[in-house]
Amino acid sequence: MSGIDALKFAELDTERKKRTGFPEVVFCQGKKDDFLKDIFAKLYAANGEVLGTRATAEQFEIVKSVIANAEYDEVSRIITARENEKKLVGNIAVCTAGTADIPVAEEAARTAEFFGSFVSRIYDVGVSGIHRLLSKTEILNKANCIIAIAGMEGALASVIGGLVSVPVIAVPTSVGYGASFEGLSALLTMINSCANGISVVNIDNGFGAGYVATQINFLAERGKTK
Repeated sequence: MSGIDALKFAELDTERKKRTGFPEVVFCQGKKDDFLKDIFAKLYAANGEVLGTRATAEQFEIVKSVIANAEYDEVSRIITARENEKKLVGNIAVCTAGTADIPVAEEAARTAEFFGSFVSRIYDVGVSGIHRLLSKTEILNKANCIIAIAGMEGALASVIGGLVSVPVIAVPTSVGYGASFEGLSALLTMINSCANGISVVNIDNGFGAGYVATQINFLAERGKTK
């Protein structure tokens, strides 16, 4: 079938970028070393770029053995490689409630940047010191989309949703003590938000937030050129 590069263990969607604007991404966690090496090599050859999420430093070394210009970020656990630099457009604001949420935020931010979005990082602006968030409203209001990342009780998304006129993507994180249930408490808070314009992705899913935020960002930029 056209657009499928079949390996013995995987069928790679090499035409996904043509259909959706975004190439297939590699979820590295749990993959065997040989599988990882072949998948990255094939996708890079097909698209001239490749993004891998939830990767370890050891997995990066495996990828780098077949893609010399591959890079790794230890905070987000993201592997990237591309032949040509991409111009960043628009503006996505990525916000965290605390510094413990930054790994998820960096997964979102670096995903959005890989796909071509400009990202403004606004970290450690949780509701326990709400003046920190309020001091950033000018930056928030320049964004086409906002990603709000929080653990604990997950209130950040609701507060931001009441301050801005653009879509807010809420990302619950597994940060918190026992009764946070590894992010379930924040997830329920975000799903039950009374603020409008908020959508929610899965716990710790920075990649998913960065992907959807980029789609929104591109639509907003397209509208400005009409």
